[in-house]
Amino acid sequence: MVSNWLAENIVEIFGAVTGIAYVILEIKRHIWLWPLGIVTSAVYIYVFASNGFYANMGLQGYYLVISVYGWYAWRMAQGAELMAQGTQGAKRRSPAKRDGAEGSKRRSPAKREGPGSGTDIMRIGMKRAILCLVTTLVLWGLLWIVLDRWTDSPVPVWDSLIASMSVVATWMLTRKYLEQWYVWIVANAIATVVYLASGLFPTAVLFFVYFVMAIVGVRAWSGSRQ
Repeated sequence: MVSNWLAENIVEIFGAVTGIAYVILEIKRHIWLWPLGIVTSAVYIYVFASNGFYANMGLQGYYLVISVYGWYAWRMAQGAELMAQGTQGAKRRSPAKRDGAEGSKRRSPAKREGPGSGTDIMRIGMKRAILCLVTTLVLWGLLWIVLDRWTDSPVPVWDSLIASMSVVATWMLTRKYLEQWYVWIVANAIATVVYLASGLFPTAVLFFVYFVMAIVGVRAWSGSRQ
């Protein structure tokens, strides 16, 4: 019965709901995505451990740590922006100087950069992109070996690939790189198929929603840079 299924999977369903809310906040670049990510990660440590997805269980522990770092980094960036805005306001309130050069400077529009202004979204450089790719491949290989030799993971190849891509993509999110969405699109597409085949239906639905919202996210962030 539906009620029995809901009762048996209530923790996984709760994690799916908080996970969807997390991605919505991510698209909006809202700082509360980080504490919500902590809650979601705690739930999925239990879910993945119960189903033998050990790489993704470990990934959730990484998410807990990186969420604390991301929360701190975004708060610092917001504080820097507020200080910059306060400095600009003080300059506007200062007595006007009469010489032409200073007057011209006062009349020029101020360029705003930083969180929330649209210009805080960055594009990743070639060297850093290559570093991210190499890191993903190295993590994939190491996790694959560990899961294949020392655990009973049902899908060590795919479990390790999803985990390694997610590690790199989450770090890219802390830096607000636009390209993190492309990594999530691929990772979430793979995860949807793997979790569906493994019978984790609420989680499969969650990652399909992640997949769709990653497409929405890349469009939203691209529009914010224009």
